[in-house]
Amino acid sequence: MALALEDRLAVTELIALHGHLVDEGELDRAHEVFTPDVVYDLSDFGQAEVVGLAALTRAALTLGAANPVAHHVTNVVVEEVAEGRVRVRSKGLGIMADGSCGSVTYEDVVVRTADGWRIGRRRVVARRVPLNGLGQGS
Repeated sequence: MALALEDRLAVTELIALHGHLVDEGELDRAHEVFTPDVVYDLSDFGQAEVVGLAALTRAALTLGAANPVAHHVTNVVVEEVAEGRVRVRSKGLGIMADGSCGSVTYEDVVVRTADGWRIGRRRVVARRVPLNGLGQGS
């Protein structure tokens, strides 16, 4: 069964909502985006996985002023993998207070819950080299 257009729209808006809430400091609304037991994988940045909403909030507060001032998401691709479960890939841009920016790829597993679609797992992959290193020698 193909994923309904309404579900694709809901998932895409869910992915976008994350940046709005974080940038506004509305961390108490993280439950609107993530499952209670979310796994937020920051291993590509040399950090451990963060598990659960409380730990995710603590991690953001600990990072403090080192957080981006703006999170922008684009290029959202939704792929149904099972009933009530989708894989989402999107591109993220983080703008820092000093004006510098970085790019990431978000790799999300999104599940349908009683409260609607929520991210159950997010892996954040830093974009560090063009073409993922293709054609740049070894």
